[in-house]
Amino acid sequence: MRAPLGTFSDASPAADRLDLLTAPVAEAVAAGWGGIPAESVVYVDTDPGVADTAVFVEHYGPELLDTSANCVVVAGKRGGETTLAACVVLSRTRVDVNGVVRKHLGTRKASFAAMDVAVGESGMEYGGITPIGLPAAWPLLIDSAVVDEEWVLIGSGRRRGKLIVPGKALAALPGAVVLEGLGG
Repeated sequence: MRAPLGTFSDASPAADRLDLLTAPVAEAVAAGWGGIPAESVVYVDTDPGVADTAVFVEHYGPELLDTSANCVVVAGKRGGETTLAACVVLSRTRVDVNGVVRKHLGTRKASFAAMDVAVGESGMEYGGITPIGLPAAWPLLIDSAVVDEEWVLIGSGRRRGKLIVPGKALAALPGAVVLEGLGG
């Protein structure tokens, strides 16, 4: 199978590679969501040593910077309560944590979640967190520019491997809210 993005040598339907995904991601891919055909989720095998965005695009091609998205976990706090949420923005942008995220969550303060919290609560590896398979109670905030991409390269739940999905498929995930200006 040829991947819809990049020049990856090992690409296949993600449903055929569930063994390479973390449990929550494998369950979500197997179950499907929003009427998205299972074959439209593609798994590409990648080197876990180059999972971070800057090194990844240097290794696999700078054109991927325009079609890759990062998923980060944020913690919003108000009155002693903490709300975890995930934010998905194109890799060439940054999440507007103190503006768009804080206002949307209705919190007094918002910041990136600590690594141990992000990993422990998501069930995914740091550097591979993906919006697919996140806890259902979490708000999933997606920048509109991500949804506008025909295909988007995202994490697979592990540092090894990536998923390629239609941008619109992310908007169909449970709890997804598409926001203008989330990534700036």
